[in-house]
Amino acid sequence: MDIADIATRDYVTVDADERLSKVRSRFERENPKGFVVTADSEYEGVINERQLVQSHVQDSAKVRGLVQPAPKVGKEDDVREVARVLVEGGTRVVPVFEGESVWGVVTADDILSAVLPNLDALDVSDIYTEQVITVTEETNIGRVINLLREHDVSRLPVLNSAERLVGMVTTHDIADFAVRDMERQQKGDRSGDHDRVLDIPVYDIMNSPVETTSLDASVEAAVGRMLDNDYAGLVVTDDDRVVTGIITKTDVLRALTFTEEEHMDVQVTNVNLLDTLSREQIRQRIESVVDKYQKMQVHHAHVRLSQHKERIRGTPLIQCGIRLRTNKGQVAASGEGYGARNAFGVALDKLERRVLELKGVQADEEYRGQLLRKLNEL
Repeated sequence: MDIADIATRDYVTVDADERLSKVRSRFERENPKGFVVTADSEYEGVINERQLVQSHVQDSAKVRGLVQPAPKVGKEDDVREVARVLVEGGTRVVPVFEGESVWGVVTADDILSAVLPNLDALDVSDIYTEQVITVTEETNIGRVINLLREHDVSRLPVLNSAERLVGMVTTHDIADFAVRDMERQQKGDRSGDHDRVLDIPVYDIMNSPVETTSLDASVEAAVGRMLDNDYAGLVVTDDDRVVTGIITKTDVLRALTFTEEEHMDVQVTNVNLLDTLSREQIRQRIESVVDKYQKMQVHHAHVRLSQHKERIRGTPLIQCGIRLRTNKGQVAASGEGYGARNAFGVALDKLERRVLELKGVQADEEYRGQLLRKLNEL
C-alpha cells in the first residue's frame, strides 16, 4: 500500500514568522490535519493540531517556536516505511512530497485508521510495552516532573496504596496546572508559591478514571478506542486493575515496521541525534552484550534519544533509552551523556546489568515467527 492512498491534501501552509494567534484562528476556521511551515517559501517543518490546541505559548509568539523538523516521505513510499519514519522522527505528522513540492500530509492516526481492520491478527500482548513507570497518589508534582524527564515519557499511571490503578497524570496536566497557578500569582494570590506547587500531591491534578485494556484484547479493539476517544494509549491491567503494561499508538506503528531479517531489527527514535554513531554500530553493540552472557533471542530493539538544553563545549546532553523485546519478555535501561555516543554507552552498560539478571533464558523460536506471520498478513 503506497502512502498516497492514505495521505490527505487537507493541510495549510503558514510562514514561520506568522503569529500563533493567526494560525489558531485559521485552525478554528479550516480545521486542517496539519500545518506545513515554510520560510522564504522553503519547507521548514510541521505543526499539528495537538500542539496548537494544547500549547501554552502566547498568541503573540511566532510559529517557528513550535515547528517540528519532520522528515519527508514520497507519494510512492510504502506504509511500513512511513510508519518507521513517524516513529524514528518522534513526530505525529509528516509531509508527503511529489518531487520537490509538498503534495500532502499523513498522520499516525491516518495510518492506523487505514490498517485498523487488519489489526485483529494481533493481541495487545504481542506488542505492548511491559515496563511502566508509575507513581502513587501521594507523589508530589516535583517528583513527577523529574520522572517524566528522566524516562522521556509524557504520562504516568497513578496507583493507590493497594497498588491498583486510580488515575493518570500527563505533561499537559502539569502544564495546565502551572498556567493556572501563574495566573493566580499575577492576580496577587500568593497561595501559588513555586515551592508549594512542586510539593502538591499528584492526586490533586490527575485524571480519573483511566481507560484500560487487557493483554488478550485485540490490537484492533485497542486502537479503535484510541482513535474514537483521541487517546495516545491505553494502560494494560489485569482483572484487579493491577498495571501490567501500556500500549500506545507508537507501539502499534513500531509493530508495523517489523521485518524478518538476518540480524535483529533496530529502530531509533530521533535518529537525527545520532551524530557519530550509526544504526549498524548500535545493532552490533547490543548484539555483543546479549550474546556475551546468553544466546538471548532479541526480536526487536528500540533506542530512543532525546536532547536536553544543557550543553558542555557545544555538545548537548542526551537522554538514551534502550528497550529490547526478547523471547522471555522485555529488557530496558536508560542513561544520559554528552553526545549520543556517550549516552548510548551509559545506557548500554545498564542494559548489560539487566541482561545478567536474565542469564539462563532459553531460546524460543516460536514468538518471532508467530508475530511476523501475523504482521505479514496485514
